[in-house]
Amino acid sequence: MAGIPNVGVVGVGQTDFVTRRTDVTFPELVKEGADLALADAGMTMKDVDAVVFPLAPDALIGVGNGERWCVEALGAVGKPFMRVNNGGATGMSAVIAAWTHVASGLFDVVLVAGADRVSESGSAQSVLNKMWDVGYERPIPLNTITMLALSAARYMHAYDSDETDMALVSVKNRRHAALNPHAHIRTPITVDEVLASRTLAWPIKLGDACPSSTGAAGVVLVSERYAKAHGLRPAWIRGLGQNTETFWMGDRVGPKMVADHGDADSLAVAFERAYAQAGITDPRSQVDVAEIYAPFSSVELHVIEAAGLAAKGETPARLAAGEFALGAPGPVVNPSGGVLCSNPIAVTGAVRVVESALQVLGRAGDRQVPDARVAIASAIGGDHQFYSTMVLSNDLEEIA
Repeated sequence: MAGIPNVGVVGVGQTDFVTRRTDVTFPELVKEGADLALADAGMTMKDVDAVVFPLAPDALIGVGNGERWCVEALGAVGKPFMRVNNGGATGMSAVIAAWTHVASGLFDVVLVAGADRVSESGSAQSVLNKMWDVGYERPIPLNTITMLALSAARYMHAYDSDETDMALVSVKNRRHAALNPHAHIRTPITVDEVLASRTLAWPIKLGDACPSSTGAAGVVLVSERYAKAHGLRPAWIRGLGQNTETFWMGDRVGPKMVADHGDADSLAVAFERAYAQAGITDPRSQVDVAEIYAPFSSVELHVIEAAGLAAKGETPARLAAGEFALGAPGPVVNPSGGVLCSNPIAVTGAVRVVESALQVLGRAGDRQVPDARVAIASAIGGDHQFYSTMVLSNDLEEIA
């Protein structure tokens, strides 16, 4: 980014994502992710200047202001400490906040550390219903599944798509997740099995949906001067973008809509901002890996398009042709299995950064995309309202 100091990711960590952890308290779980990231960076908390703490709605962990519970467990007493919360975008927005603190010159080392215990909330969808307007939209009752079922139906209508196209996303991501030891759901699935699974809110079925995951993640960001002084090899953050969408679901449907709920045009703007900073002009040829936020198979269809990896309505045909998968030419989408296979909401966006960094550093194991140099990541929060995007690369040369 011209004129802005370079910031890199030098340490990442993630626990295995599961349905429930009974062996640790929430602060202990957060510390697991932080310790993994710090060890990966070759650091301790003594080296950290500040901490950014991603935490989605408090009700998901059952403790108000849960960030206060974790300061001592992290060993962060006396250090600047900031909480970030904007739903599913929380984890990546926290990384962007940390980037801002480093790029400003205020700090050299910032830790992003958090966790979530979604399935332990009792009813995550009841909690997430509270994001809508209390008088007009909450009583329907909307939740993330019904909200995105409306989006899926709109996409199908606009682009002559069907449920099989959604199933192809699930098949691809489950096949990738089988290679990822941290993924919550690692069992491969077939198109027929997806189509035969229980309907949650048409056209979304159980096979199209993410799990409610428990787990932690951490990311360590450093300034270029710190990296050079300590001989570190970061995954460099080359571009980032954020954008917001209208709060009202009713503004995304009908003849007077201000945004089409079947597309993700506001996310596309966030990607354009990140691409402009990174010098990316043709994502299809310049991007090797995309770790995108898509908790339901239908969402991946329009996020691929918002990222500029396919034209609007083009994704289903390209999926059917085998594209976007490990081993296929062109960008690989969600080689980790993505959000569809692990969704610890508060850190889901951070995991996208973790996976992207691993890819460009060549450390992604069995899910590694060969010769990956440039990765993009995204996260979506609220009622499909908050968008965060990022471009990472393994060097600071011009992206060709």
